[in-house]
Amino acid sequence: MDVRDLTIGEFGRRTGLSPKALRLYEVSGLLRPASVDPATGYRRYSPEQVDRARRISLLRQLDMPLAVVAEVLAGDDTEAAIRLDRWWQAQEAQAQSRRSSVDYLRGQLTRSGPARTPYPVRLLQRPRTKVAGITRDCDQQSLVPTMLACTAEIGAHIRAAGAEPAGERWLLFHGHVTPDSEATVEVCVPFTGTVEPGDDIVIRVEPAQTLAAATVPRGDCFYPKIMLAYDDVTDHVRGAGLPTVGAPREIYFAEWCDIGDADPFVHVAVPVRTTMESDIR
Repeated sequence: MDVRDLTIGEFGRRTGLSPKALRLYEVSGLLRPASVDPATGYRRYSPEQVDRARRISLLRQLDMPLAVVAEVLAGDDTEAAIRLDRWWQAQEAQAQSRRSSVDYLRGQLTRSGPARTPYPVRLLQRPRTKVAGITRDCDQQSLVPTMLACTAEIGAHIRAAGAEPAGERWLLFHGHVTPDSEATVEVCVPFTGTVEPGDDIVIRVEPAQTLAAATVPRGDCFYPKIMLAYDDVTDHVRGAGLPTVGAPREIYFAEWCDIGDADPFVHVAVPVRTTMESDIR
C-alpha cells in the first residue's frame, strides 16, 4: 500500500463522491480502489485517481448513464472530448424535440397561429450510389443517438479503408418508429472509393432512382413537426398517382453546427416510379 493512498472518506471529500457512489462505481468497473485490505475490507484510493473521480462526478451530474460514462472515459482526453460532444449533441437534439412537441401540441389544443404552409414537394433524380450502412431497431427517443453513433462508426470505418464519405447521411425507415414502439432503421453513409464490410457494417449499392422529396429546414427537423413534411410528400405522391418503390428516408446534406434554423437541412423523401420509368420497364 502506498503511504499516500487515501481512505474512502478522504477520497470522497476530495472528489465530492459519497461512499455509496464509490462502491457503485467500483462494482461497475468505472473506478476501482487502488487497494483493498483483505482483513478489514477497507478501500483506499491513490491521489492519481482524483481527476478521474471528479470527471465521473461531473458526467453523472449531467445524468449521463454509467455505460456512457465508461465509453467517454475509455480512451485518451481527445477521444473523451469527442465522445462527450457527440453525447451532448444528442441531448440537445432531444431537448429541442421535446420543445417542438410541446409547441406543436399547444398549437393543436389552442388552434393558435396561422394556417400552415405545406412543404413544396419536387422530384429529385438520384444517381447510383455506393453506401455503407448499419441496421438498428430503435424508438423515437433513441433515434437521434442511434443515428449519430452509427454515422460516426461508419465514417471511421470508411476513412480507415482510405475512402471518403460523400457528405450525406441517410436514415431509411423499414417500419414505423414511434415514441412507444421500436422499428428497424438503416443508417447509411454514401462514399467514394473501395470499402470492405465490417462487423455490422454492410456495403451495398443504392440504384439510380427518383425521389419525391420535401426539403426541411433545421428548425423543423424534430418530431412531431417533421411528420408534416412526410404528410406533404405522401399527399403529393398519392395525388400524382406515383407508385412508391422503396423505404421512406431522411437525407441529411448539411452539418448541424454550420447552419441556422432557417437553412435547408434534410430531404424527407420516398422513392417513386414515374410514368417515364414505367414506360421504359
